[in-house]
Amino acid sequence: MPDVIWEESFCGEGNSCYRIGTDDQGNSYIAVAGSEERFLTDSRESLQQMIRDIKAGKADHLL
Repeated sequence: MPDVIWEESFCGEGNSCYRIGTDDQGNSYIAVAGSEERFLTDSRESLQQMIRDIKAGKADHLL
């Protein structure tokens, strides 16, 4: 398992909380808070864009 540095949880109204993290190679990760051992990974840029869209309310149905 990669050594991931997790940020504080992001919680929406009535939704589960999610955490974003990065490793020392610049890879990005997203996981449900409390389940960081089961995560998704992708390029940092694609995850950052997804997070911006979620926070802007464009993709909250995906959560």
